[in-house]
Parts: sequence; structure tokens; C-alpha cells
Amino acid sequence: MRLPIDTSTVKFAAAGPAEPVLDFETRQPKTDEHGVPLFNIPVFAAGSGVKDSITIKVAGEVKGLSEFTIVKITNLIASTWEVGSNHGVSFRADRIEVPKAQA
Repeated sequence: MRLPIDTSTVKFAAAGPAEPVLDFETRQPKTDEHGVPLFNIPVFAAGSGVKDSITIKVAGEVKGLSEFTIVKITNLIASTWEVGSNHGVSFRADRIEVPKAQA
């Protein structure tokens, strides 16, 4: 299941640097369907009674990230997954960027 998330009432801050997504077997960097490298971005989310940390996958390297850098997230989607007896939720966004005033 894929669910869009309304980010208008939540503030996001980077929890660390972007890290390349690696293929589990080959340990080579993964890319999206257009050949753009994928990155995992750890973020803190707070607002509307929510306080949590999540990791968001995005295509393309996000420049200017450091711990507690405020970021803007575009088109955040939560997807459920299941592999054998393991299951969870993963997050993907079209874009993560540092607002111009902070860059």
C-alpha cells in the first residue's frame, strides 16, 4: 500500500548526512528507473503532536545537509512492505532540499 503524507503541518530537520542506498547482495549503489543514484536521508519530524525520526529515500544527492538542518520534503509517500515474517513502512520523496535561506 502506498499512502501520500501531508507534510504541511510537520517540520523536518536532517538527522545526519545522506547515505547512498546499496544493493543488499552486490553492495553497489542503487539507482532509480532513470539511472539517478538513490540516497537515504535520516530526518527528525515534529508537528501536530508528532515527534519521530524516519529515513526517507530520494533520488539524487541532497547538498548542504548536516545534523539539524531544516529541510523541505516534496511528495512524501509511505509504503508498507513485507518479506517473509518481516514487515514495516518505508518512506520515499520526490525531493528533499535545504530551503534557500539556509543554504
